[in-house]
Amino acid sequence: MKKQYVILGLMLVCFQFSNAQFTLDGEFRPRTEYRHGFGSLIPDASDAGFGISTRVRLNTSYMTDNYWVYVSLQDIMVWGENRQILPYDQNNSFAVFQAWAEIKLGENTSTKVGRQVLSYDDQRILGGLDWAQQGRNHDAALIKYKKDNFMLDFGLAFNQDYSNPTGFVSTGTEYSTTGFFSYKTMQMLYMKQKWDKLTGSLLLLNNGFQKYDTNNVADGVSNLQTLGTHLEYKSGSLGIAANAYLQTGKRQGEVEVKGAYLLGLDFTYKASSKVGLGAGLEIISGNDGNAGETGAFFPLYGTNHKFNGFMDYFYVGNHANSIGLVDVHASANFTLSNASSLMVKVLNFRGEQALASGEKSLGTEVDLVYKRKFKGYALVLGYSQMFVSDGMYELKGVTEAEAAGTQNWAWAMLVIKPKFLGGN
Repeated sequence: MKKQYVILGLMLVCFQFSNAQFTLDGEFRPRTEYRHGFGSLIPDASDAGFGISTRVRLNTSYMTDNYWVYVSLQDIMVWGENRQILPYDQNNSFAVFQAWAEIKLGENTSTKVGRQVLSYDDQRILGGLDWAQQGRNHDAALIKYKKDNFMLDFGLAFNQDYSNPTGFVSTGTEYSTTGFFSYKTMQMLYMKQKWDKLTGSLLLLNNGFQKYDTNNVADGVSNLQTLGTHLEYKSGSLGIAANAYLQTGKRQGEVEVKGAYLLGLDFTYKASSKVGLGAGLEIISGNDGNAGETGAFFPLYGTNHKFNGFMDYFYVGNHANSIGLVDVHASANFTLSNASSLMVKVLNFRGEQALASGEKSLGTEVDLVYKRKFKGYALVLGYSQMFVSDGMYELKGVTEAEAAGTQNWAWAMLVIKPKFLGGN
């Protein structure tokens, strides 16, 4: 920790004497949560969870005519995780969240190399997951092209663990990190074109997962392909957005993926200067039940908390090879003043396929989010409640008799983003 602060201080002194553009900013984001059914059903005999976590980030940006370097350091602190006068961070949560350099190759072309956020369109497949205190990043290299209303990004990644004694340090390239679709290799092509009222993008994504033979020896990769499009149309007060994605190949564990899909359609309408309305439908395919293969789609590296309800019952470290989902939702956004707003959203969930009992109905969730901006900081409050249907008890493995009568979640978050140097 001390070495990093010394290095940062030296960088700051040097940059003071440079004509390049240098900025130094940060973020302080404590969040308090009351969890009584967040992520899954809570049994009646269990006590609610309650805790406070804080995200602290320090971001530096250094830009010249030929290159741009960006470094973001962060620590995630759960209040009370360290005992008094502990000489080290017990949680070991300090990390380099981003560290990349973008080098100009030509008038419209550049390359971006290093740890970075990959975020595109509505963040359904690739997103920064800013809600999570730790966020989401990738170690990757991009070739970027942008001219007028067209852009193209081509990305590559090869992940390795230097601490593995049988890995890159000596021989071979075994990648033993697993879980949450951690990939060994990645290839990505993203293209986007803007017209007058329509924007369309195309994503081709291949992820290679380490596979092993019968003797548990690394044996190549399993490749999973995700391809699809995102479309947006805006005309006056009306907005329409659509997603259509397919998955094929093999996911982690050599599970063959066949016919997996995600389809989404959302409408927004600005009813007045203070009221915005929304309605939509999303269908995500589920497991077809055939041994050794699946028809279940998983949205991989998106900002999944943004979709299918804020209580994170689906596709947030869960529901990866399950019955799929049909999500019908409606929302209203109210501008209460120049500094405050209220969002209300109602979502009804059904399985894309039936559970073992034949049940499909899962439940209805209501999400409320209130935002209030002050001079230099903001306060955000949220409340969510799940109204459970019979299928949800079966899906989550908690009987109705065992489950608490109320499944809810509440949170409060303070957001301060100071500008220490440069910028506005």
